[in-house]
Amino acid sequence: MLPNAMKTSPHFHKLFFPTRCHCDTISRRARTSQRLPTQPSLGQTSSNGGLFRRGQTKDHKIGNRLINARGETLAEKPSFRTAFKRRRCLIPATGFYEWQRNPDSRTKTPMHIALKSGAPFAFAGLWESWHSPAGQSIQSCTIITTEPNDLMAPIHDRMPVILPPDAYNHWLDPAERTDLQDLLVPYSAQEMIAHPVSTLVNSPINDTPDCLKPAQPPEQGALF
Repeated sequence: MLPNAMKTSPHFHKLFFPTRCHCDTISRRARTSQRLPTQPSLGQTSSNGGLFRRGQTKDHKIGNRLINARGETLAEKPSFRTAFKRRRCLIPATGFYEWQRNPDSRTKTPMHIALKSGAPFAFAGLWESWHSPAGQSIQSCTIITTEPNDLMAPIHDRMPVILPPDAYNHWLDPAERTDLQDLLVPYSAQEMIAHPVSTLVNSPINDTPDCLKPAQPPEQGALF
């Protein structure tokens, strides 16, 4: 999964960052499944908003394996169970990318998935705060995933948990909570849309609006 982001508008900041946050822009392609999760994600905790490094661990060698967390096992996994109780966050986006395997099984088509309304939304996330060996203070995060809805099932076997706005306050409650598992469900497929986009998004060096453009259908051969 690869969420796209945007230059944040005042409305977007007011919606997701009512507390202090000094971030004006974030990448259009803040990866959720890359070899090295170095691109930051914008996140909102119960008390603050800002940039988080992807990967819920101090160990860079395994950080890329912890950039996503399966919602079904959060309460059991040592890497996530404490954060699930106490350190939850929202990770805003206007859409995300996933790669659908083509019938030839050798190639994949990048797909862009968003809400039909075009409105921004928030992934359910977890965060940690720790110090690197060099003494640097680092905040890291992970996006929670769940089973796919009917729209996502033909594309991938997982999807990020998208929280409805009326769940934001519950999710960001700073109190220790053990009753939030029911929020980690697939978002309504009827409210989402997916379309193929340019293969420009396959390369992390491409960070332009062209990544969001719908893919052009293949040209038809001349008839005779």
